[in-house]
Amino acid sequence: MSWKNRAMALLTFCALCPAGAADWPQFRGPNHDGTTAEKILRAWPKEGPHQLWKVPLKDGFSSITASRGRAFTLVRRASEGVDREVCVALDADTGKEVWAVPLGVAKYDGGGDSGTSDNKGGDGPRSTPSLDGDRVYAFSSRLVLYCLEAASGKEIWKKDLVAENAGRNISWQNAASPLIDGDLVFVAGGGPGQALLGINKQDGHVVWKGQDDLMTHSTPTVATIHGVRQVIFFTQPGLVSVEAQTGAVLWRQPFRYTTSTAMTPIVAGDIVYCSAGYGVGSGAYRVSKSGGAFSVKELWFQPANVFNNHWSTPVCKDGYLYGLFGFKEFGRCPMKCVELASGKVMWSESGFGPGGTILVDGQALVLGDAGQLALVEATPKAYTEIARSQVLGGKCWSTPSVSEGRIYARSTKEGVCLEVKP
Repeated sequence: MSWKNRAMALLTFCALCPAGAADWPQFRGPNHDGTTAEKILRAWPKEGPHQLWKVPLKDGFSSITASRGRAFTLVRRASEGVDREVCVALDADTGKEVWAVPLGVAKYDGGGDSGTSDNKGGDGPRSTPSLDGDRVYAFSSRLVLYCLEAASGKEIWKKDLVAENAGRNISWQNAASPLIDGDLVFVAGGGPGQALLGINKQDGHVVWKGQDDLMTHSTPTVATIHGVRQVIFFTQPGLVSVEAQTGAVLWRQPFRYTTSTAMTPIVAGDIVYCSAGYGVGSGAYRVSKSGGAFSVKELWFQPANVFNNHWSTPVCKDGYLYGLFGFKEFGRCPMKCVELASGKVMWSESGFGPGGTILVDGQALVLGDAGQLALVEATPKAYTEIARSQVLGGKCWSTPSVSEGRIYARSTKEGVCLEVKP
């Protein structure tokens, strides 16, 4: 694309697609917590919500983000005879591919090929692109952070954590998505003394770096606790919270690591919840502050695989967690409601598998690993299903998103956009 054409694309993109309300700009949504206040249709037709489009999106577990009339995700695709991770931009109205940019070699050591006997394979990128204004930020499995023009896909800058920050990758490669808050992009994966990084989103220079923690597959989160804006990373030693602007450590909470930690920590007020598979379990911790110093107290911990989320991060509403619990229970792991402060299970409904959950206008929208989409009442009283539809083929180890009255969902075979304006 010529300079003139890129400039025209950028002007058109900015003029026709105003930013703001109803975007789903990052992996965990506009609020970094898997929630949106958007209202959607509760009564779905028998055949399911109106399908605006369905397009091939082969291989990978990247979710879909959406803003300014575009939808973005990562796929695995052959380019010049080599399997590569590719960031793609789709027209949000039609699903038509607007541009595609190769990011790097796609090789994952087979970690994503498991599943039920009839729903295996599809290994590919795990990370989800993040959006900010007229830019897209993609974090490759090889620890390269890219900043691209949203209109054209043109590279603005990139930062290779292995080459520039002594980066140390992990088995099955990076799965974390870039976290944007204010002027900074937050990622983990650097070497000793620079394991956690705050990077200027405009030009890619490192604003702060620190710590020695080995990385996990977890995407960090950002929250304000006791008046302090902080980024919470889930590293191999456990939870580590740093001051967002400086990287100074505020508090730590040890949490056992085995093989893979993949969910994003949940923050509700002064309580932080986290979970890991491979026999580790789940726990909740209260964060306190006195005289300027933070401290952490364990509220409860439940060991073993029956009580964990692995990569399926839950959501929290009014002191209760709603999400998919279990470990490698492909096609059958349950959705549960769990009291955050105590760990008490309020109800459990099997048959989902390790997909993803978000909260839409106070209701849980759940994507099972076989492409089944359900809208569920977010209440501790009982499992109450509002609507359900089979929307995708393939394997869904991803999280749905909602933007401008539309549901976006993704599998290892295809992506779909559903019209759900009330």
